[in-house]
Amino acid sequence: MAEFMDGFKRTHYCGVLRSTDAGKEVSVCGWVQRQRDLGGLIFIDLRDRTGIVQLAFDDKTDRAIFDKAFTVRSEFVLAAKGIVRERSSKNQELPTGDIEIAVTELRILSKSETPPFAIEENSAVQKETRLHYRYLDLRRPDMQRILMARHRLTKIAHDYFDENGFLEIETPDLMKSTPEGARDYLVPSRIFPGKFFALPQSPQLYKQLLMVSGFDRYMQIARCFRDEDLRADRQPEFTQIDFEMSFVTQEDVMQIGEGFIHEAYKKLLGIEIPLPLPRMTWQEAMDRFGSDKPDLRFGMELTDVSEAVKGTEFRVFAGALAEGGSVRGINLKGQADNLSRKEIDKLGEWIKTYGAKGLAWTRLASTGETSSYEKFLSPDEAKAVRSALGAEPGDVLFLVASGENKVVYDSLGALRCNLARRFNLIDKSSPKILWITDFPMFEYSKEEGRWVAMHHPFTMPNPEDLDKLESDPGSVRSVAYDMVINGYEAGGGSIRIHDSQLQQRMLKVLGIPDETAQERFGFLLEALKYGAPPHGGMAWGLERLMMVLLDVEDMRDVIAFPKVASSAELMSGAPGSVDEQQLKELGIAVLPQKQA
Repeated sequence: MAEFMDGFKRTHYCGVLRSTDAGKEVSVCGWVQRQRDLGGLIFIDLRDRTGIVQLAFDDKTDRAIFDKAFTVRSEFVLAAKGIVRERSSKNQELPTGDIEIAVTELRILSKSETPPFAIEENSAVQKETRLHYRYLDLRRPDMQRILMARHRLTKIAHDYFDENGFLEIETPDLMKSTPEGARDYLVPSRIFPGKFFALPQSPQLYKQLLMVSGFDRYMQIARCFRDEDLRADRQPEFTQIDFEMSFVTQEDVMQIGEGFIHEAYKKLLGIEIPLPLPRMTWQEAMDRFGSDKPDLRFGMELTDVSEAVKGTEFRVFAGALAEGGSVRGINLKGQADNLSRKEIDKLGEWIKTYGAKGLAWTRLASTGETSSYEKFLSPDEAKAVRSALGAEPGDVLFLVASGENKVVYDSLGALRCNLARRFNLIDKSSPKILWITDFPMFEYSKEEGRWVAMHHPFTMPNPEDLDKLESDPGSVRSVAYDMVINGYEAGGGSIRIHDSQLQQRMLKVLGIPDETAQERFGFLLEALKYGAPPHGGMAWGLERLMMVLLDVEDMRDVIAFPKVASSAELMSGAPGSVDEQQLKELGIAVLPQKQA
């Protein structure tokens, strides 16, 4: 039968004891990492969130306590009291490795069945198994360090924004659906049959209303929800470090954003980030890296070779240029002998997922030069392409041609990162952080047949481009900015539209009729008529920021209880069914699913 804590009080965590504590009587609690029975000696490694300490039982230990220690197994929960003493055999790999506790009292608070996997660092256990037994997975020291670091990051955020005059104000979790982006998670209302609340995709409209309300500086660690397909850096529910400011320009917001990221790196990792952060326009980022979230930790920049093949008779290149597109390439330096023709062909198939029709290549290997396209070019054209790409023996040249520059950018930008990972070209010695600015205001959606906002419909257009808002939406720039860290969009924001008439113009350009605009955003449009200050802000995705700071590849590892790709939570079995009475109260009927 389990024993209890009555009359027992923990004095120390396991991982904090040192040789300076020798001679002290201490009380510790935790889980058994392992028990070693050496006959007349028993050692138990006791673990809590701070680390491990060794409990010692020998011929001086009370016999009843010794016998109890003999029954202990891995993951039993113990409370132990004893005297700290120097270990005869020190363990330099443990911070507590110079000492042990000679136990004078032992309580078995809880027994444990044999866990489905070992509670240890860097577990190689299948991810689904870990998530099914998440409460065990979270006992592992590396997982506990991640979640403790997440706690520290939110503490840093609260302190930083408080010191800079921001007020933490909560915004609703049950709000009106304002569809313009990802799908909302909907919550049916019992009181209003047939009506639904939506869970917030972000606090965007409410934080703008707080600026209209005169609070001037707002921040929030905000929960957000988006019903969208998942990937390694996306979850249906996530957290934002969110802030908004009044009477500011883009420079003011970016200065506050830089200050926070400086604090985060310094206080969490001990890294001093030089300020101000470098900046790059959206167009420059696309031209050089094929991405608006460029990873600057390696080179392999894109090169426009359109001029080198201008007038070519090669139909693939000529067709792309005739359609107003481009031919661009990258140079994988010195890896020709390490990349086979078969692997190149696989890359050619993979790159089609980004819209490219194929991948042109030249391989300058030590065993000979081969190319998929040079035989279709004139000698001068082939030479000009090589020259533009800085080709040397040992290099591999990759080219993509398309009538849509977006396809060229997306394809080569993804290929660049793929090759950098494959050939270990990424310099992880220091973070590379920058601002991306001057985003296009709109992008055209072929699926919807209209212009859509690249950020959101409340972003301020660049005042210099207002005269082109209706006549040439594709050339309008926004007053928006993203903070990119190591190839991830870690945070972003914009100056908002504070003029009601301009906001209505924006919605019309987006093809949103007045009636629909009033239905979705009427409360904001009305508020803007009552003296709205110029305002702007930004937000960081907390989970994505943690991934970047700690160099974690899977977002699920920085969340206590994450979802899998299907949006299910394996541990609890969510989502689940509800009983008929609950559905009846909500006026909801669930239609039977069609048989496949």
